[in-house]
Amino acid sequence: MTTFAGAARRLAGLAGAVFGWRPDDFWRATPAELAALVRACAPEAATPPDAATIAAMQETFPDG
Repeated sequence: MTTFAGAARRLAGLAGAVFGWRPDDFWRATPAELAALVRACAPEAATPPDAATIAAMQETFPDG
């Protein structure tokens, strides 16, 4: 199971490797700022899921 902490560590590492961010840069950034950088690097990436898709995922994969 993926935890928030584990996912955040991986994302912080990627932000450092790809964007040159230091840990403080990552933790001070807003989700919108990080998303803007990711979109700039991968403009063809899929759009975020809508509320119904998120609700279905939460039912399928409960956090416990």
